Amino acid sequence: MPGPPVSLGCAVLLSPGIAGPPDSGTIITVLPPFITANGMPLATGGGTICLMVNSLTGVPYPMLIGPFGSSGVRVAGRPLLRVGDVVPTPPGIMTILGPPATVAVNDTSPP
Repeated sequence: MPGPPVSLGCAVLLSPGIAGPPDSGTIITVLPPFITANGMPLATGGGTICLMVNSLTGVPYPMLIGPFGSSGVRVAGRPLLRVGDVVPTPPGIMTILGPPATVAVNDTSPP
């Protein structure tokens, strides 16, 4: 079940990765418009960029997270991303690992 929203510095996992095995990464940019929690911009599907690391070569690459997320909370039409969300992001599936931006907000709407 999805949990609290995420922000900059959140760990993500793309499976399969660019070269096959899963690639790991970190949220580095949340594009405006956005809302904040504890002063941190909350990540949204289709509006968040991650810095991924190719698990075979170690080469970093940017990736925009796919346009899916919470069905209950939207920011300028984009769905909120939460710990535990599994988002189709070509070439694979992006899993949002955490940590959350805040534990004070908990969106339990289905993906």
